[in-house]
Amino acid sequence: MSAEVIEVRGLVKKYGDLVAVNGIDFSINRGEVFSLLGPNGAGKTTTVEILEGVRNRSSGSVTVLGEDPEKSKSLIYRLGILPQDFSFVYNSTPVEALAFYRKTLGSSTDIKQILEEVELEEKSDTPYQKLSGGQKQKLGLAMAMINDPEVLFLDEPTSGLDPRARRNIWKVIENLKKQGKSILLTTHYLEEAELLAQRVAIMNKGKIIDSGTPMEIVERHHESDRLIIRGDGNIETMIRDMGFPVRRNESYVEVNLRNIKDATEIVNLLYEKKANFEDFTLKRESLEDVFIKMVGEIEEDEAE
Repeated sequence: MSAEVIEVRGLVKKYGDLVAVNGIDFSINRGEVFSLLGPNGAGKTTTVEILEGVRNRSSGSVTVLGEDPEKSKSLIYRLGILPQDFSFVYNSTPVEALAFYRKTLGSSTDIKQILEEVELEEKSDTPYQKLSGGQKQKLGLAMAMINDPEVLFLDEPTSGLDPRARRNIWKVIENLKKQGKSILLTTHYLEEAELLAQRVAIMNKGKIIDSGTPMEIVERHHESDRLIIRGDGNIETMIRDMGFPVRRNESYVEVNLRNIKDATEIVNLLYEKKANFEDFTLKRESLEDVFIKMVGEIEEDEAE
């Protein structure tokens, strides 16, 4: 059994003179959560739709579970798909929706069990239009899971949801992750990718501009770690005597670190000298900080 469930090489998608996806390469391993990040228009959804077999590519090679999604007629039965802006028949209940999908895909999965997994069992007989935004997304996830898929495509699964509903969806994805499911997640929420994905690829203007684990990307692009210490004026002098650049900002001092070990050295020396300080905090740039440097800000409601 191949370690890679998805392989993309030199993928290009053009719409006339517009190049939506411009020669990208990436692969996804079995049991991995892989996230495509990028601003609106980066090419994320186009890429996902090509992998799902919904859209044809202009050039390049793509395999999903060893098959070409553009040619395979059976691959769809092995995939779980939650499209962006998911919706369903308004008068249909979650039980009815799942029963329909189960029959369509020839699955024998227990509907009650799926509803329990996405914490939607109490709304099993509620019409779709009466579900909250988060509950609708849970139904979309349940429908993506109904055929016990080998690979799931989750396109902006929490877009537009409030923080509580977003975290509920994260719990479901975490459970799928524990089950060893392979997941391609597109999102413009950097915290989401940092929390859920083992690896990420940052897309901008149709190209992948960096990829790796969130920590690897941060390490490559961050400026420096900072140690923030609240204390009296002697703190600043002590740290400067240690040879570290330091600046005061009202009630605290800020130290730019060469590496993380410097923080331990500084704090230990301050304890040894019985310095008068209240607390300290280590500030590291996040994936979001680095992302904004690379491609700019993303509006809260922006999704592709």
